[in-house]
Amino acid sequence: MPEQTASAEKIPIDGEGRAAAGGSGPRTTADAPVKADSAVVRDALGVGVAVGLSGFAFGVTAAGAGLDVLQICALSLLVFTGASQFALVGALAAGGNPFTAAAGAFFLGTRNAFYGLRLSQLLAVRRAVRPFAAHWVIDETTAVALAQPTRRAARIGFTVTGLTLYVLWNLTTLLGALGAEAIGDTNAWGLDAAGPAVFLALLAPMLRTTTERVVAGIAVVLGLGLLPVLPAGVPVLVAALAAPAVLWWQGRTPTTRRKGAER
Repeated sequence: MPEQTASAEKIPIDGEGRAAAGGSGPRTTADAPVKADSAVVRDALGVGVAVGLSGFAFGVTAAGAGLDVLQICALSLLVFTGASQFALVGALAAGGNPFTAAAGAFFLGTRNAFYGLRLSQLLAVRRAVRPFAAHWVIDETTAVALAQPTRRAARIGFTVTGLTLYVLWNLTTLLGALGAEAIGDTNAWGLDAAGPAVFLALLAPMLRTTTERVVAGIAVVLGLGLLPVLPAGVPVLVAALAAPAVLWWQGRTPTTRRKGAER
């Protein structure tokens, strides 16, 4: 578990009351909101339970793709990044080459490396704990941690979400793999949509500025538009280019206007 401190350690806060992306280290600010530990735990448990149920869908899907119970459980225990796991078994179910399926899953999983860069500054866990914490760096734990106003709250949110989701995801994966025939079509249950729905619910309130909404909109268009033509996982990486593209355009626009005014 992430190292705890005796007091609520503040993280950098920007002008809108959110965790700032920059800063060399935590700074104390009187403007930082305070959130009770119990509230953080409640939110983290809600996310962990809601998304953990998607393990049923993965277990059933993987069994339908021809994997045995041991292989299915090993994927959830060792990989533990739902989207990549679904991409892998989906490609296998469609008759794809195992190496191609693994490559697509790998590319999709690289987003967690970028999450880790941000969380390493935010959580500041001890070096001995980092390899274990890194295994829990996924969409949901990142979203919960970044939504917290203090470092202490971020650590609690990350740990509770990661632990709850890891245990429940692996348990439901096993149950789904064992009861694949009894569960039937996962689409009819809507379990395959539980994870993305929760992540979008966490993300939506964070899109407060026009720039953030434009980045999200372009990313959605790129991701969905390229989905039919690119291998699994690649559209997500291309969609990530929306952020630097919008930032580049913002930096270029004032210069262009100045040149036009001079003319």
